[in-house]
Amino acid sequence: MESFAFLFHPLRHSDFARKFPLLSALPERWVEAGMKYLPPLHVSHVTGVVSATGARAEGDFLAVAMTPRVLLESSFTGFVLPRLVRAGRKAQELGDGILGLGAFTKIVGDRGVSVAKALHIPVTTGNSYTAASAVEGALIGTERLGIPTTEATGAVIGATGSIGQAVSHLLAESCRRVVLVARNEERLKDLSRALMERYDADVEVLTDPREAARRADLVLTVSSAPGVLLEPEDLKPASVVCDVARPRNVSSAVYERRDDVLVIDGGVIRVPGNPDFGFNFGFPPGMVEACMAETMILALERRYEPFTLGADVKVERVREIQQLAKKHGFSVAGFRRFERAIGDDEVEAIRERARRAG
Repeated sequence: MESFAFLFHPLRHSDFARKFPLLSALPERWVEAGMKYLPPLHVSHVTGVVSATGARAEGDFLAVAMTPRVLLESSFTGFVLPRLVRAGRKAQELGDGILGLGAFTKIVGDRGVSVAKALHIPVTTGNSYTAASAVEGALIGTERLGIPTTEATGAVIGATGSIGQAVSHLLAESCRRVVLVARNEERLKDLSRALMERYDADVEVLTDPREAARRADLVLTVSSAPGVLLEPEDLKPASVVCDVARPRNVSSAVYERRDDVLVIDGGVIRVPGNPDFGFNFGFPPGMVEACMAETMILALERRYEPFTLGADVKVERVREIQQLAKKHGFSVAGFRRFERAIGDDEVEAIRERARRAG
């Protein structure tokens, strides 16, 4: 039996309150300040993950009681890293073969490198399958809103970053036209030349993300910029925006004022077999985020190695994890937003409103 562990954390104050109702009456900062000192928690044991090849895996979900704000504002080496390492050692004690890092645990510090150095089991951030499923989800969303991907214009904001370059390759393979956005124009031109040499796509470079978004049918934001880059007025009706960036690059006002665009965080992944996660992530039964799925895939494949680690995400690794996902029966089965699944009825309502707006 193959084994894995996955580490995550609460995303907001309400996550604490759901577990401990009395905390809902206290200020967020008080709750965050107190809970962050808790030791790593063993949330659940995962069973029933069965590959299409017949391989089986079980695992453990672990958590540190730190919100994104705490993780980003605290000293990485002095406070956060020791707690992530402690969680990793708990996975070792449980006998798990690989540790996946979720949400902001894979963003803070050096993207898992220091955690991996302190452990005797390999660590992966899951960013390879996150990139793959983000593009696949965005392309599926575009089709669902009535725009064939072969006729679509795709934009990548943060195109010259590690994830951005991988995403740009995947989009150039599928879309008629690709707009690359970043601050360094020379690096943009280098990437543009590489894409045009390899794919039959029209590639344009811009340094203004808002201008790029206004031209695009689908937008992927993978920028490292700390603030909002896109506002409601920047998006076309019936467009799809996949906001992979953390902190988010898409204004919260988009969710409130643009009910004719589909904004997602990425794809929801269906896990093969009859998985029992022992915990409710807000997804339909048997479905997880892509970073979780990458950890499971590697365990099923017996690839106990640091598959995705550090800031560099190679397009070859993204394509490889896509193939391994298909081999073992994992698939994109929907969309997520704010770590919650988006139902088919909501997607259809967006399509209808976009049709009327157009």
